Amino acid sequence: MVERDAKYTLCGNVQADDAYLGGELAGGKAGRGSENKVPFVVAISLSAEGRPLCIKMAPVPGFTRKALSYWANANLAPGCIVTSDGLGCFAGVTDAGCQHRAIVADGHKPKDLSEFNWINTVLGSLKISLGGACHAFDFAKYGTRYRGAFVYRFNRRFYLEAFPLRLFVAAATIGPRSARWLRQAEESF
Repeated sequence: MVERDAKYTLCGNVQADDAYLGGELAGGKAGRGSENKVPFVVAISLSAEGRPLCIKMAPVPGFTRKALSYWANANLAPGCIVTSDGLGCFAGVTDAGCQHRAIVADGHKPKDLSEFNWINTVLGSLKISLGGACHAFDFAKYGTRYRGAFVYRFNRRFYLEAFPLRLFVAAATIGPRSARWLRQAEESF
């Protein structure tokens, strides 16, 4: 699923946000410094009417301009307009030929701004679905696969009648994979 969605890029008006999977380990550090939190970028392209079209979720080594520039080159079409909450690293999308529009929440939390309604809805849906289906798993090892499955389903939500067949075709045409590849959860940074 991840490989199928990797070839698509987001274009037009795009909302982007930083997010984490995971939480505090027993006896560990809380907050952003938790050893169990895995950073990733979530982005959603919107139609002219402001409705969600497609999403992308990808792990990043950290929220730096360099990391976001690399992410933007792989996931965004040049010329798109990226709206973020003003986190400094999102200026890196301009390195990929995109425009950056920062909306700073003066005295408000970014989640309370209407401009970020869809991205917050998608993040909430991801976390609820993972919490309901996967009560405990290694976020660093398996997070990309779970996010990939969520993104694959979301991006094909208007084509549900063709979904099982398309998934079967994708699985059948992926080609042989080694046992090592099957055991490997994802690339590390």
